[in-house]
Amino acid sequence: MWQRKFGSMDHDTWQWQQPDTVWKGAGLYHVTMVVPSRQPLFGELIIPNDDPLQAFVNRTDLGNAVVDRLLRIPEFYPEVQVLHFCLMPNHLHAILYVRRAMKKGISSVITGFWRAARTLGRAYSFAVSSLADSSAYYTNPALLRTQIGNDAFYALSPVFTDKPFLRPMSQYRQLPTAIRYLDMNPARLATKRLKPGFFCVQHNVEINGRTYDAVGNIGVLMEQFRKPVHVRSMWVKDAAEHGYDQPLKDYKAACLDAASKGTVMVSPFISRDEQEVLHALLHDNRYIIYLSDNGFSNYFKPSDLLFDAVAAGRLLILSPWTHDPDKRTITRAECVALNQMAEEISAR
Repeated sequence: MWQRKFGSMDHDTWQWQQPDTVWKGAGLYHVTMVVPSRQPLFGELIIPNDDPLQAFVNRTDLGNAVVDRLLRIPEFYPEVQVLHFCLMPNHLHAILYVRRAMKKGISSVITGFWRAARTLGRAYSFAVSSLADSSAYYTNPALLRTQIGNDAFYALSPVFTDKPFLRPMSQYRQLPTAIRYLDMNPARLATKRLKPGFFCVQHNVEINGRTYDAVGNIGVLMEQFRKPVHVRSMWVKDAAEHGYDQPLKDYKAACLDAASKGTVMVSPFISRDEQEVLHALLHDNRYIIYLSDNGFSNYFKPSDLLFDAVAAGRLLILSPWTHDPDKRTITRAECVALNQMAEEISAR
């Protein structure tokens, strides 16, 4: 397990959590709490001048109250520090830093926060049902219980019926990426709202007799030339074992050259060398068809790597399979199948 200091925040040595451990040790944790109805109860997205980079969330009273409960966690658990958070219209992200081992573990912390949020949810439900001003009840929920009685209070909907999702961050280098992800959430949502066509999941897109689900610019399929990107294992093996890497270099250069002339590059971009080609294509603003090994959920959002390319209309993401929320790894059979599909899509 990793052991390291955490800069100026604390000088205690701590260990990164492993997925199969009881989460009582020191470490970093990413917490996400969602409004199950997906209604914008936490705030309204504002996009000044239609510029996604200026987007921000104007919080509701409920949103402010939930943030207040989040920031008060260290009052009850001094071992915990709220490093960073982002409140969106219908969900909340937070990164928590546990300075030292706790008796009950981080799950107890999140459960306590969730219970506080459910109390706020009941105050919101009361306000909706009675057309009352709930702001006073957010700061003092006991006042509402006193006024209507415990039975009536607990009969109100808690709104937040789903427990927050908790994920340990197992590697130190994940922290800057996680912070950037949180900070870019308003801009991403603004981009999706300004360009909804590119981010909607489109079903049953037929290409050469096969159907796919798609996200991105379908117009990319109208480009005249397409070329698959498939780095052969023999080139990688020769480079690793014999230092003979010229065929590999030549192939990568040929891919980038073809893309610079308007050819759409098609691939699942599985191997490290194919990923390098993908990064170069994205950097150079080329057109790409990306084959995904998993389908799209109802709330699918492309990763940081692909988001800007979708927004710019340069990327089409295709998947021949439905979404599996439990899928974590790609099989060899799936790799072979996706590479074959890239060949089919490239054929005219």
